[in-house]
Amino acid sequence: MGRRIDPIQAEVVARFLLATAEEMGATLTRTAFSPNIKERADCSTAIFDRSGQVIALAQRVPIHLGSMVGAVDEILKRYPESEIRPGDMFIANDPYNGGGTHLPDINVIAPVFIGKRIAAYVANIAHHADVGGMVPGSEAAVCQSIYQEGIRIPPVRIMLAGKLNRDVFDMILLNSRTPDERVGDLQAQFAANIVGTRSVVALFDRYGVRETEATIAAYLEFTEKRFRAAIERLPAGRYEAEDYLDGNDEDSVAKIKLALTVARDKLTFDFAGSDAQLGCARNIPYRALLATVYTVAKALLDPEVPANAGYYRTLDITAPPGSVVGPVAPAAIGCRSISASVLGDVIAAALSQALPDKALAGSGPHHLYVLSGTDPRNGKYFVNYETLAGGMGARAKRDGVDGVRVHASGSSNLPVEALEHAYPFRVERYALWEGSGGPGRYRGGMGVLRDYRVLGDDIVVSLSSERQHVAAPGSQGGGRGVLGAFVLNPGTPGEQKLPPAAAEVKLPRDSVLRICTPSGGGYGEAAERDPAAIARDLREERVSRNGAGKLHGKGVES
Repeated sequence: MGRRIDPIQAEVVARFLLATAEEMGATLTRTAFSPNIKERADCSTAIFDRSGQVIALAQRVPIHLGSMVGAVDEILKRYPESEIRPGDMFIANDPYNGGGTHLPDINVIAPVFIGKRIAAYVANIAHHADVGGMVPGSEAAVCQSIYQEGIRIPPVRIMLAGKLNRDVFDMILLNSRTPDERVGDLQAQFAANIVGTRSVVALFDRYGVRETEATIAAYLEFTEKRFRAAIERLPAGRYEAEDYLDGNDEDSVAKIKLALTVARDKLTFDFAGSDAQLGCARNIPYRALLATVYTVAKALLDPEVPANAGYYRTLDITAPPGSVVGPVAPAAIGCRSISASVLGDVIAAALSQALPDKALAGSGPHHLYVLSGTDPRNGKYFVNYETLAGGMGARAKRDGVDGVRVHASGSSNLPVEALEHAYPFRVERYALWEGSGGPGRYRGGMGVLRDYRVLGDDIVVSLSSERQHVAAPGSQGGGRGVLGAFVLNPGTPGEQKLPPAAAEVKLPRDSVLRICTPSGGGYGEAAERDPAAIARDLREERVSRNGAGKLHGKGVES
């Protein structure tokens, strides 16, 4: 007969572990050096059991889960447990060698010892603004192989019994254009793991190793049972969906195809039929695929289910090796987060067929732009890595969310005050994009406009995006979202639309770069929109009166 677990104690333990993961995240953001981590919170934290299962994941950037799933297994393949000591930490970033989902995301993982035995692992991941490669920021859709994207780090020791491994540390710094930032951010990652280790040890000391491990195992089983119950409420069957990424050039696209099979207590996601991997950085590595499936399935089926490995057991995920959702080395993968937003739409479209009351139209993913150059105020070289949110698709019973990161992406914007303090730019406009939401009975979420005035002389920008050619689809008769764009000097005689993917485009002093992010698709026929909702749109200046009249006809006063 199995050990009886007190459910109240199990909840206390689970909440303590989640609070510890959140405390690690707070430590990381508060002690980091770069604006990308301390202001945009482009980082995540997690706790694993001794076998490498996720037992607590802070609610930050869901796609980072892909960088951590299986990380402990990869460490143990290279380092037998007998060779790991208290105070050790391991670092990795390479998706093809057990490290992550793209190179700027650096994992730091530490074992938690109780006596002489490993009882758990704590881990964090932080997006570093530059880790080398052919372009500042180490991320550009135009990269053609991973060798162009930056330094590749397999799982190696960065700390040995509490002492910094200076050789590995110096190698990372030498490959970055902004090494001072890397020093501060890596030290913040070390600090986060120290904080996490301290709290996990306190938990094991309180309840004892056997009791704590049994409680954690029971909580994972509870999570699994809860999610299987959610699956059992779905109608069994096979549901198919597809959508398209931009391809290798302006005139091509790459298909993501999904066949979802709903069985009694399991979901099977089969991506056979997806196009071959691309010769650019839009590919989605397998672990990023896992993270996106886990995130979208949880959001639609049971948003409140604990974010741990228990519910992962209910999902079977397969993708053909060498495909755009299962690339093999040396395929470039730097822009996987933008691509994963389109992937999220495919997953949501398939699940929406089984969950019509929770259906979700297509969404507008964030746009990526990396501004770099010399700051004339201090003569120092800088790399400003930024992403700007798009719009969420409309749902079956409500409008889409405006200006939000969609599906598995999740970092925030860079506040204007912090940006202007750190870099030589002036933000002259930052607004929701009027009229951009896809029309429908329920309106798609609006995209965002942001204008940067350039205040330096040798500034360049690298650009990456999705949905500048293939708009977010509407659902049940809803209209498509608006396409995104990059525009130089908008509203002037020299206005120029920039490519959706480019490396190191020169931005003259006093020029203006406008980022226009794509919006979400609508749900239902636009003619069926509630007149009260139309009036609210007009009052809140989400649409013009002329635009509302064209879309909805009746109910719009002249």
